[in-house]
Amino acid sequence: MKNTFWQEHKQLRMILMLVTFVLGAVLLFVGWSMTGDLKGLGIELIGVVLILVTLWLYNKPYAD
Repeated sequence: MKNTFWQEHKQLRMILMLVTFVLGAVLLFVGWSMTGDLKGLGIELIGVVLILVTLWLYNKPYAD
């Protein structure tokens, strides 16, 4: 039995993608502006992870 949750709930997927992308981009820019601070690097890494989650959500319906 194939899980079709992400194929059936397109609006939920789009909202989650929008939220994770915007939050990830904001965290990237905030972390980038904290030059020389190790905390800024951590914030940037969280932003990158959120953008990767956005890509995962986008590709999930097309997975085999």
